[in-house]
Formats: sequence, C-alpha cells, structure tokens
Amino acid sequence: MANIPFYVSGLKFSCKRCSTCCRYESGFVFLSRNDLDKMALQTNMDNNNFISVYCRWVTDWQGKEVLSLKEKHNKDCIFWDSGCMMYEARPLQCVTFPFWESVISSVYNWEAAASGCPGINTGELHSGKEIKQYLELRTAQPIINRGNEL
Repeated sequence: MANIPFYVSGLKFSCKRCSTCCRYESGFVFLSRNDLDKMALQTNMDNNNFISVYCRWVTDWQGKEVLSLKEKHNKDCIFWDSGCMMYEARPLQCVTFPFWESVISSVYNWEAAASGCPGINTGELHSGKEIKQYLELRTAQPIINRGNEL
C-alpha cells in the first residue's frame, strides 16, 4: 500500500486567479526548451535575446545552473502586471501547479501548499491519472541547463 500515491483518487484544485503563486515571495520559474520557444515567440524575440532580457541562471538543488525567469525588485514574476502577461504561453511549471512532485509527494506537503493557495482543495476534481500525466509532462520537458539552452 505504501507505493500507492495519496492522490490516486484525485485532488481538488481550481485556480482562483489570486496571483499569490506569482507574487510576493522570491522563487524560481524554471524553463524547458518548449517554454523558452513559446515565450520568445510570444514576445517576438529570438531565444538568446529573450534569455538576456527576461531570464537568469540560478543554481538548482543538484548544483546545476538552470534557466529561470527573472523577478521584479518586489519579488513579483517579471511577467506579472495586474495578471499574467504571458498566460497563453506561460511555462509548464505554471500550467501544472500545484501538481508538482514536491507538492504531491505527501498529504503533509499538499496541505502545507493549501495553506497558501485558496484554490487547493476546492473546485474541480483532477483524477489521479490526470495528475500523473502532469508529472510525466514535467519529466518529458526537462529544465534547461546552462550549455543546452539553444
């Protein structure tokens, strides 16, 4: 039984568009190659220019330099301005929230995330299969490491 994820029967989540996950606290929005391509296209920039204007290299938990969006001085996402300016081309990390491995690894982590997100445990029931698909998408689109961005 220990190998069966607690979310096998599904979890409720409906985004309330409160923007709490986009603002107020420092954090990282990691980009995959697909994310970079979509966002550069959305801004009519080539990938190198997009990286130089909107991105930063940060060290991840494994000590690798990875690509992340910049933040404004007030810690808001670089693309937040009374809402997401990149909503249609937003990164997979944003699309799949809160169904991240770190959040759904335990009931405790899920409930901790719920304390800061009014959409968790409300609204639409996402099936265990759908949640697993989100996790698989994140695996299929790895974060860009320095040196493999283009």
